[in-house]
Amino acid sequence: MHTGLKVLLVEDQQDIAANIWDYLERRSYNIDHAADGESGLSRALKGDLDVIVLDLGLPRLDGLDLCRRLRAAGHGIPVLMLTARDTLDDKLRGFAEGADDYMVKPFSMRELEARIQAVYRRGRPATDAPLRVGDLTYDPKSMLATRAGQTRALTRVQGILLATLMREAPNVIAHRRLIEAAWSDEGGGGAALQTHMYELRLLLDKPFDYAMLQSVRGLGYRLVAAP
Repeated sequence: MHTGLKVLLVEDQQDIAANIWDYLERRSYNIDHAADGESGLSRALKGDLDVIVLDLGLPRLDGLDLCRRLRAAGHGIPVLMLTARDTLDDKLRGFAEGADDYMVKPFSMRELEARIQAVYRRGRPATDAPLRVGDLTYDPKSMLATRAGQTRALTRVQGILLATLMREAPNVIAHRRLIEAAWSDEGGGGAALQTHMYELRLLLDKPFDYAMLQSVRGLGYRLVAAP
């Protein structure tokens, strides 16, 4: 278990925030807290964090907007969203805005800690060596992908998925294997994978004539260098 992680908790309900703070602090986490979205975004943009635990129903700035702005600014800090919204569409929207994982209230503190550990662990690159396929490069350390001179910042999950595809390109990687790489046994699923791949395709392929990220119906995905 990784101890001493720096966790930013963005939660406006004082009782929930206090319970989470007390539990994690007793477990040797370093906790910072923001009670509204604007303050949370300001703190998150300063960096020096390991994980953000983010409520969605926040005053001043909604959690989805906070996550969107954070990703647009190029920050790949793992984000674990907390919400009472439990429909599939709500979860997929959270993933689309850059969340790494999603928990529905109410939840146990033990599960919360396990999810924090999981998103942090998944976000640590197995190697810092840059990867290349054709005119696409990806740096796992900075989580920056560059294609034909255009650079994009990826989320942790997007980076894991892309690195998995790049290491075995142009082979087809099965859906299940990609899900296990990105989420292990916590979270994820076919719908979440599809959402992340859609967002990844927009980042990598939209400005270009050739789509490198390809779906193989019924099997999985592959990454193919432009001819």
